[in-house]
Amino acid sequence: MMLEPSIDALQEKINSKYTLVTLAARRARQISHTDSSLIENPKSSKYVGIALEEIIAEKLTVKEDE
Repeated sequence: MMLEPSIDALQEKINSKYTLVTLAARRARQISHTDSSLIENPKSSKYVGIALEEIIAEKLTVKEDE
């Protein structure tokens, strides 16, 4: 079973696996409370999957601390 989006593609957008997991979890929680997505017609039916699709679509980014 191939997961979409792939971890390699996700890590091109966000370097750290820990940051990626934290961002996806926080966004999934927001989606579960609001039932709104930043992308149209997400492929995934699960909140974490939708959050990962938003990361790939560059709708979610991480501010780097200076």
